[in-house]
Amino acid sequence: MTAVRQAPRPARMWPGDVVRVGAVGLRTRPLRAFLSALGIAIGIAAMVGVVGISSSSGADLDRTLAALGTNLLTVEPGTTMTGERARLPTEAEAMVGRIRPVRTVSAVGLVEDAKVYRHGRIPETETRGLATYAARTSLPDATGARIRSGTWLNEATARHPAVVLGASAAERLGVGRAGPDVRVLVGGRWFTVVGVLEPAPLAPELDNAALVGWPAAEAELNFDGHPTKVYTRSDEGDVEQVSGVLGATANPESPNEVEVSRPSDALAAKQAAGEAFTNLLLGLGAVALLVGGVGVANTMVISVLERRSEIGLRRALGATRGQVRTQFLAESLLLSALGGTGGAALGAAVTAGYAVAQGWPVVVPAWAVFGGVAATLAIGAVAGLYPAVRASRLSPTEALATP
Repeated sequence: MTAVRQAPRPARMWPGDVVRVGAVGLRTRPLRAFLSALGIAIGIAAMVGVVGISSSSGADLDRTLAALGTNLLTVEPGTTMTGERARLPTEAEAMVGRIRPVRTVSAVGLVEDAKVYRHGRIPETETRGLATYAARTSLPDATGARIRSGTWLNEATARHPAVVLGASAAERLGVGRAGPDVRVLVGGRWFTVVGVLEPAPLAPELDNAALVGWPAAEAELNFDGHPTKVYTRSDEGDVEQVSGVLGATANPESPNEVEVSRPSDALAAKQAAGEAFTNLLLGLGAVALLVGGVGVANTMVISVLERRSEIGLRRALGATRGQVRTQFLAESLLLSALGGTGGAALGAAVTAGYAVAQGWPVVVPAWAVFGGVAATLAIGAVAGLYPAVRASRLSPTEALATP
């Protein structure tokens, strides 16, 4: 009885063998592999960069809020029953200061018709959107405003023609620094610029303001003494309690004509708007990543067509369909991994460069980097699946017969 001779089993491919075989196509066609990986890299770099820059911006905002505090509440006059602009009582600041949890209170008052000019030769209509406010000496403590040049008003300078300019006001007036020889016209009178402020995130109305002392405004500019905005600071745990009684305390006769706000909420809303914009950019990055995946699929299909003879020779030498399929799938994954790794590194570098240029803390979320690389591998697997299956289905005789 003749024994049936079994065909030898094909050699097993270890992970190292899979990587070496899969890299053959990348080594033999480096330019095509680079261009395909570049498409993937652009998509990943866009996604990582968008998430990183958004996170860095958010971290800077959180740092700013932590430094300035989120316990600032403001009181402003609203509108009357007839639709006219209401007025806060002259005693509003003092009454608000009597609220037990309030730690700091200050105020500004708009000085009507006190226009600000660099010199007397400027036409009266060119006001540049600047306003004059009477200001308390305690204003920086309440608002977190900081001096960029010079000093803030004190008990002495608040009684004399001295002015502190907001950041935007100084820029529009062409005042780069404070000094005894720097003067501006306020309400037709010369005031010496004793200070220039940094931008005030929690009190943006100060940026376009010329701030004079409360006594000087009353004596020199006919200020009527009515505050137009009162600023209060209280303990973080008491903010809601203070907010509930602030309006009625500031204007007991007409509490419905008072507006109470929390400036930090505006910054939080701004951050939320920025996150919505980030989601839009992430969508665009995903589209770029999808386009890169299509490029990888196209490259792999062409690679299968060009390497039919190689596939046929491998099959004739004993390679199984699974091994051929694994080879081309590994090539697609390697191509995507190169693009994903390079794109993640590029996105992180762009984030770091932009954040440093803006003075922000550098924040690159790990989930964005690893998630981006994982997404490229998933796209590479999907993009390479069809070409790999197609290659594995070629019979040795059909593939070797291809010229």
